[in-house]
Amino acid sequence: MNRFDNRTVVITGSASGMGTDHARGFVAEGANVVITDILEQEGRALADELGDHAIFSRLDVTNDADWTAAVATADQAFGPVSVLVNNAGILRFRPIVEIEPADWRQEVDIHLTGTYLGIRAVVPSMRKAGGGAIVNISSGAAMKGEFGVGAYVAGKYGVRGLTKTAALELGRDNIRVNSIHPGAVRTPMQTEWDVVATAPAAVKVLAIPRLGEPEELTRKVLFVASNDASFSTGSEFIADGGYLLGPVPG
Repeated sequence: MNRFDNRTVVITGSASGMGTDHARGFVAEGANVVITDILEQEGRALADELGDHAIFSRLDVTNDADWTAAVATADQAFGPVSVLVNNAGILRFRPIVEIEPADWRQEVDIHLTGTYLGIRAVVPSMRKAGGGAIVNISSGAAMKGEFGVGAYVAGKYGVRGLTKTAALELGRDNIRVNSIHPGAVRTPMQTEWDVVATAPAAVKVLAIPRLGEPEELTRKVLFVASNDASFSTGSEFIADGGYLLGPVPG
């Protein structure tokens, strides 16, 4: 049986990159998916591609009114939300002393405040559904730090702590909250960080010496959101090709 038959799933940042693959994966397993993003044309095109089991709702994750509207859209179209995937993110390569305060705030707001607003907005709907799963996409960089991406790392570290606190607060509502920590994955965001030029040097030292593929992360997201992970909450699921292990010599 499909793991998500007739369940309502909201995925942020799902008009491109990993989020698009997540949306396809949930629909393939029977879910009704609300695609949310600021990229309206791409989001509507994906919803059209996926058919009756998907709709688009424009969402700036830093805007609480947008969140209220997105959850209301999900409720009205498909019923109470069972799964939220906080996937939206951006990445800028700037050393801490060079990043402008406005850019810092925007990046931290998208990753951390956006995740908070999503949890806050969706919980009443999940309670109506009798429970659910929240999957927060953090990063392998939130386990150690990474040169030149201080705002990104700060936001993703915050997501780790928020995940654990939310898991404690929501467990008695039958709502599980976990985080996923990808390494370098072949997505448009990674391309913007010039991984096309640096990938051979960056990945050859990994235990699994290649970039991850979006579908590999989607399989992890589907597992964590499903009843297959029913006894896991406040946990960190890593999919990084061995990035956190350190470089392989030679």
